Parts: sequence; structure tokens; C-alpha cells
Amino acid sequence: MTRVPKGAEHPHTEILRTIYRDLTRLTDFAADDIVLHRADRTAEDPRVRRGIRAVRAHEQALLRMTEYTLVMDVEQITANDHFGTVLGVLRAERPREISVPFCGLWRFVDGRIAEHWENASCGPAELRRLFTPPPSYWPLADAG
Repeated sequence: MTRVPKGAEHPHTEILRTIYRDLTRLTDFAADDIVLHRADRTAEDPRVRRGIRAVRAHEQALLRMTEYTLVMDVEQITANDHFGTVLGVLRAERPREISVPFCGLWRFVDGRIAEHWENASCGPAELRRLFTPPPSYWPLADAG
């Protein structure tokens, strides 16, 4: 058990803060067999990503999908030896302007991230819609 002096933060808090500042750093702190439960999961389609390569690909796809405008504005982080919770607002300017409250849940094993649950305040269908580019304003321009 990690002893944290009164008034100091648990080391996992700083790990989570680092990840939310730069999503590409997630795999720096992840176990090789990390499991990621995507925010757009449903009971019928759990959309689980397993392993560090799959998680890295997922995070990179999110960044590309938003044309690198994705920002995770953190409001609160709580962590201990086993778990972490991050509350905040996900923001992006592309493919459309979005602002969605989120709650990231994390499980740690031996100081490494073993599991992560992405959660957004909107449902999976709405989340997919928000990340889908809007139809072209000039339909004939695409007909070229």
C-alpha cells in the first residue's frame, strides 16, 4: 500500500493528469495486456480493445478523427493504489464542435494501468454522431 503524506497526491493521480494532458502518453503507463472499454459500447457490442497496440490505435484514431483538436478538460481526479476516477469535459472542434462531460474509470495493478472504462454523459449513438463529420455544405463540390 502506497503511503501518501497528508496533503500530497497519490502517484496515480499524476499519471492520470499526464494522460489527460496528452492522450498519446496512455501507453507509457499501461500494462501490456491493458483492456479498454470504449465510451460508445453497448450491451450488444462491448467494443473492447485488448492489449497495448489496440489501445494505442484507439487513442490515435480519436486524435485523427478530431483533427487533433481533442482536449480533455479535467475537473477532478481521485486515485489510490487500485483505482482512479477522472471527471471533466471532452471538447473538440472537429469533425464538429463538441463539449461532452466524461468520467474516466481506471484500474491499476502494480502501478500500471490494467483497465480503463471511457464514459460519456451522452449515449453511444449520440457519441458516434458527434464524432461523424457533418454532410458537406456544398454537395456538388464532392460530385467533381
